[in-house]
Amino acid sequence: MNKVGIGKIGFYTPPFYLDMTDLAHARGDEPAKYTIGIGQDQMAVTPISQDIVSMAVNAGLQIINDEDRSKIDLVIVGTESAFDASKSSAVYVHELLNIQPHARSFEIKHACYAATAGLQMAKDYVTLHPDRKALVIGTDVARYGLATGGEVTQGAGAMALLVSADPTILILEKDSAYTTKDIMDFWRPVYSEYAMVDGKYSNEQYLSFFNTVWNLYKEKTNRSIADIKAFSFHLPYTKMGKKALQEVLPEADDAKQKALSAIFEESLAFNRLVGNIYTGSLYLNLLSLLENGKGLKAGDRIGLFSYGSGAVGEFFTGLIAEDFKKGLASDKYTELLAKRQQVTVAEYEAMFTQNLPEDGSALTIDTANDSSACRLVEVKDHKRSYIVK
Repeated sequence: MNKVGIGKIGFYTPPFYLDMTDLAHARGDEPAKYTIGIGQDQMAVTPISQDIVSMAVNAGLQIINDEDRSKIDLVIVGTESAFDASKSSAVYVHELLNIQPHARSFEIKHACYAATAGLQMAKDYVTLHPDRKALVIGTDVARYGLATGGEVTQGAGAMALLVSADPTILILEKDSAYTTKDIMDFWRPVYSEYAMVDGKYSNEQYLSFFNTVWNLYKEKTNRSIADIKAFSFHLPYTKMGKKALQEVLPEADDAKQKALSAIFEESLAFNRLVGNIYTGSLYLNLLSLLENGKGLKAGDRIGLFSYGSGAVGEFFTGLIAEDFKKGLASDKYTELLAKRQQVTVAEYEAMFTQNLPEDGSALTIDTANDSSACRLVEVKDHKRSYIVK
């Protein structure tokens, strides 16, 4: 049977960020509350020229070439920031990335779990069609409102995963464990701009779901924590992943605990600079782990925990492929983060409150300060228009 998994990983975040120390001062808080208590250093800030479609395309452009375009049969976009209740964002993405026309393109929703659902669907498809590929994208803008309790856990970005046989980066293993439970920890009615959150309850459920699927995974596979080189987590904020890791560390000996803790801290680098990107957060953490984790080698098993409020949790594993570093577009990631422009709290607040028209009126968007390859340039007659340079 062919090995199937992630052949390429693309990452995009908007070209602006806010320093969390500046935000803490503006909100009358100690910076350590944000940088240590929450575990965030910077937060991506989204200009009006970027939305889930443009971010998804920018992430995809990082990785796909003409050969990929001719072989992609599935374009799956996971998001909880959709702006249309009917037309799929994946259709825009398919067109803007110039992917061959005879492909299935659709959008899926389940809070922060959607990209993982898409990844598993893509894995099954490529397993049956090993000469073909699939593109899975998680793209979101996390918004909780100015000066709210969730403000510090905002962010924006997109992750693109090219799924193929004989993958260059991560071979997805067959066994995974998952669970579903109808709970109200985080939700957003269609009439609300912002999510409804029961923060304490959501954190408790995140940990509960992790323990459930981790224990189920061990039962299904007869594996233990000794078989895991590193854990990668969905990170609404980086301290959440640390709490989850602490749940299972007692299962390991002292040396293994130190090793898992050390590589986890190394893996947080990108998430600390971007913030919460909902469906893409797990895969941003995976990318950061592969880029920044010391001592990783081919054959190492990575454990991944995906959680989507409402709620679904899944634990699955992948084996690092040979020469995985060659499959990573390392220079692009570091350049993207380094080139971002820092904004003041006042500038962030102005961007946050700038909205697109909802009455069908026209707006031409000034993109002079946005150097991204794909940008939203106009809204007219309830239609969004994009350019790709």
